[in-house]
Amino acid sequence: HITSEKFYVEACDHGADDVLAIDRVSTEVTLTVKKDVPPSAVTRPIFGILGTIRLVAGTYLIVITKKKKVGEIFSHAIWKATDFDILSYKKTMLHLTDIQLQDNKVFLSMLNHVLSVDGFYFSTSYDLTHTLQRLANTSPEFQEMSLLERADPRFVWNGHLLREFAAQPEIHRFATPVMHGFITMHSCSINGKCFDWLLVSRRSCFRAGVRYYVRGIDSEGHAANFVETEQIVHYKGSKASFVQTRGSIPFFWSQRPNLKYKPKPQISKSVNHMDGFQRHFDSQIISYGKQMIVNLVNQKGSEKPLEQTFAKMVTSMANGMVRYVAFDFHKECSRMRWDRLQILMDKLADQQDEFSYFLVDSDGKIEGIFRSNCMDCLDRTNVIQSLLARRSLQAQLQRLGVLHVGQRIEEQADFEKIYKNAWADNANACAKQYAGTGALKTDYTRQVSLSCKGLLGTGKRTQWGLIMDGWNSLIRYYKNNFSDGFRQDAIDLFLGNYSVDEVEPASPLHDKKDWKFLALPIIMVVAFSMCIICLLMAG
Repeated sequence: HITSEKFYVEACDHGADDVLAIDRVSTEVTLTVKKDVPPSAVTRPIFGILGTIRLVAGTYLIVITKKKKVGEIFSHAIWKATDFDILSYKKTMLHLTDIQLQDNKVFLSMLNHVLSVDGFYFSTSYDLTHTLQRLANTSPEFQEMSLLERADPRFVWNGHLLREFAAQPEIHRFATPVMHGFITMHSCSINGKCFDWLLVSRRSCFRAGVRYYVRGIDSEGHAANFVETEQIVHYKGSKASFVQTRGSIPFFWSQRPNLKYKPKPQISKSVNHMDGFQRHFDSQIISYGKQMIVNLVNQKGSEKPLEQTFAKMVTSMANGMVRYVAFDFHKECSRMRWDRLQILMDKLADQQDEFSYFLVDSDGKIEGIFRSNCMDCLDRTNVIQSLLARRSLQAQLQRLGVLHVGQRIEEQADFEKIYKNAWADNANACAKQYAGTGALKTDYTRQVSLSCKGLLGTGKRTQWGLIMDGWNSLIRYYKNNFSDGFRQDAIDLFLGNYSVDEVEPASPLHDKKDWKFLALPIIMVVAFSMCIICLLMAG
């Protein structure tokens, strides 16, 4: 309910009388009741509060205005937020200069850009930020906490926007923790036995950003493009979970865009890599247990120094909880030899059997996880993760009695189609959020079929798949070089890595350009004009 003095947010739960009152002048947030809402207020439905943010014009309230039901996890509704609105506390912009108005408009367009990227999910009754195993190993006190209080801060993308709500426990239930990534749910049937199969990818908001602007780790050990992917099976009350992670190569390196198709990666020479490297794996071991690193980068060319440094640092760290395997994906699978992926799967089989998977209400426990990476942690990584997840799923479905002895998942045509398409959709979602386009090699993911003996009906690359990869590569090249700076700034603003100062004298949006920046466009325009004149006046 909107009035000139306040925003009133009414809880619509059955029997609820609580109303959140937000003062548009003092920005104070208090609790009140329905009868205090003025009848003159303009009323509209919303589905959640994303949070508040300060821009040049003052404070703004961001709300979810449209949602789409994804499905249910253990009877809890899961929603995708599909539209948002940014409401100004200020009733007029007359207090701003023309330059401030323009700056405010740019900052608003940045927020709208982040909100337009697909993949924001929330639930009002289920904690989406934790894996099944983390949720199962909690105390009664944890269960009593609000969703905002207990959420894993790595995966709450509106954590910065909700900082004022977090400071007032009595209003926590009005705050909606939102994760970014991908969720798909399917009700499946094999041998007449119905079960739910879910795939959840959670993107970390620490060291978040776009492809060439964010690589490696920060001083806290947070890796770029870190994503936790969980595969869940629910059958007759039994719940099984298999978790994997992906993240940029965890030391200090960069790959800034420079108009080349593939800029050369630069490993920093001025910092102590081991400090951040150690911090990264210490936190990973606390969260997940043993780490099996699967490094898929090229072992020659510009990627070779990254692979060598990674291997050397794992050896130097000498931590028995961290193991390392390198597999040159492009070399091994060159000329469409996708069957050679089985070499890697055979290498990892014993390790996967040791790590196992998590089974609720049994002795099943994840002892460790696979941490996969390539350069972007997108295309090659997704192919390998889908194969590891399939092998785990085979064991889970046999343990739960869905698959008979000797039966294989790839023989179940209907489920196979669901499985492959879901993993390809997951690849596309992660790629669009980081690189700006859909993933490459998804035609392979949609077809690949593995058995323990080798490839059954080898997943083949299609001509159309190769054309789409070429098209996506061109789009990535353009975006990475000409529009990713804006995308990175937008993410930094949204996550609170950059804060707008209302009284800041010099705006970072106004950078005086040297005459050299204008020279090339002017020369190109003159040259093009002369070319056209010559063609028209050739006679």
